[in-house]
Amino acid sequence: MSNRDRSPSGFFPRAEAHPEASASVIANLARLLRIVQEDLKAHRGEWTRPGFQALLVYRFGVWRMTIHPKLLRAPFTVTSRALFRAVRNFYGIELPFAARIGRRVVFEHQGGIVVHGNAVIGDDCIIRQGVTLGIRRLDSPTEAPVLGRGVNVGAGAKILGHVYIGDYAEIGANAVVLEDVPAATLAVGVPARLVSRSHDVRDEHDDVAAGDAPPSSRTGRKLVSMR
Repeated sequence: MSNRDRSPSGFFPRAEAHPEASASVIANLARLLRIVQEDLKAHRGEWTRPGFQALLVYRFGVWRMTIHPKLLRAPFTVTSRALFRAVRNFYGIELPFAARIGRRVVFEHQGGIVVHGNAVIGDDCIIRQGVTLGIRRLDSPTEAPVLGRGVNVGAGAKILGHVYIGDYAEIGANAVVLEDVPAATLAVGVPARLVSRSHDVRDEHDDVAAGDAPPSSRTGRKLVSMR
């Protein structure tokens, strides 16, 4: 499986209807709680932050799809849809459950964040206000961006179409990305152009895995490996 097609580790596959489905739901609920704890820690332990609340509603929406039969899932679906609209209308964060979002993803600020239902966001990514992960053409409504792990997306950036953003790449503020961005590369401008980096964040990732803090981290968050 290519990097472009891989699923982030925070994604719940839909459960199949079988006699052990209830046990699977309970196991997925336990996993949901562990992932939510990670989300809270990534958002500096502040449960009131809009980004954490948006992710919590998203995680709940994905988890409820593991419940079978459909009739039993119905009240959770009603709740999920109501909460999704509340987060979208109040915080301006549109995060549909159909999107695939990894672990420890941070929505740094609220307002104007739109994520397509087919978009993929890998582990440890940072998304800021005004970011759109969406389609490029009306005749290709299902083609959405794929973000690798540790991608840092600046405020107001637009990533459009079925483009792949490599691991630990950075997207500059207000950039419009229409083509693939290699790993550990900075993309800036309209349309976005690639800029060489003075250091390789993948080396910093190796330092973190060894227990050292990254010397040039601008967010204060440690990059951790995908499980």
